[in-house]
Amino acid sequence: MNRAVYDERPPGSLVPTSVAEASRAMAGDTTLSENYAFAGMHHIFDQHVDSAVPRLQFANDDKHLLACCSLDGTLSIMTLSPSPPSVKVTLKGHGGPVTDFAWSLSNDIIVSTSLDGTLRIWNTEDGRCIREVRDPESSELLCCTFQPMNNNLTVVGNSKHHLQVVNISTGKKVKGGSSKLTGRVLSLSFDAPGRILWAGDDRGSIFSFLFDMATGKLTKAKRLVVSEGSSICSISARSWISREARDPSLLVNACVNKLLLYRVVDNDGTLQLKRSFPIQHGSQLVHSIFCPLMSFRQGACVVTGSEDACVYFFDVERNTKAIVNKLQGHGGPVLDVSFNCDESLLASADSTGMVIIWRREQK
Repeated sequence: MNRAVYDERPPGSLVPTSVAEASRAMAGDTTLSENYAFAGMHHIFDQHVDSAVPRLQFANDDKHLLACCSLDGTLSIMTLSPSPPSVKVTLKGHGGPVTDFAWSLSNDIIVSTSLDGTLRIWNTEDGRCIREVRDPESSELLCCTFQPMNNNLTVVGNSKHHLQVVNISTGKKVKGGSSKLTGRVLSLSFDAPGRILWAGDDRGSIFSFLFDMATGKLTKAKRLVVSEGSSICSISARSWISREARDPSLLVNACVNKLLLYRVVDNDGTLQLKRSFPIQHGSQLVHSIFCPLMSFRQGACVVTGSEDACVYFFDVERNTKAIVNKLQGHGGPVLDVSFNCDESLLASADSTGMVIIWRREQK
């Protein structure tokens, strides 16, 4: 187990000046602030109003398709084109609030978890439930994620502290693909190659696991205590943050009124705190993301929800005044954010059930 390690290196020292200057010249000298200026709301979806929308996500490599899940027990798949934006299909079948979901790589399948104790596999074209997998412990399912290199395998976290790898083609648990955390499993993220899995719980710990590609077996590697008793409600892994900051990184929301950025320092998934950014976050399950495009600009951007009903953009390479942009318009805590593949649109969801699509300013 390793406690939070603070880096001795001054922040921002990763960016080699000459390379940064050349990179910025390639980008036409637009600043990160200009790059992440948004003209306003493109559309508002309110089909889940009065029930929180804990998760939303654009489909992979798709500009106009996104989905969200709701505590009302349903999921929505929405399309933004052709205009006007509309709800394409509603996924109905869960007997309790839907806590999490994930798109398959080809977007033909969505898996979802619910407090009803089931993992469901859905056909995204017609909304059919292809398979229902019950939790063997009959416990509430809180999070899920696909194995990035093998979409037959999904990892699920439950309220009885267990992680489980499930083969969605058979609906069976994978032998050796289970482990126990110190609390309720709230968040999951693989690294891009699918070799390391990080899992966060409601007792303030992040565990790393080594994933065996051939067998689906999980081996517990490292544990980091971020803050005793705080919920680790969001983990996002990224191989590089920018072309100039080539550290593998982990972005974490942990109910400590800060967004935390960690450096991944070895092949066991050991974490070292690199930066933190002030946000209002003490109790809700708030999520954050890395911006999907690798920028030629100096700096790199992350986006997070916040309990003050705002969406915040931070430049992780900037030493002072790290806030690049702030979007206001939600009526409650913003729980999740998602960019489409070309960053032309950002979606955000809140505790009142509102989903806002924001349009980037056209240069």
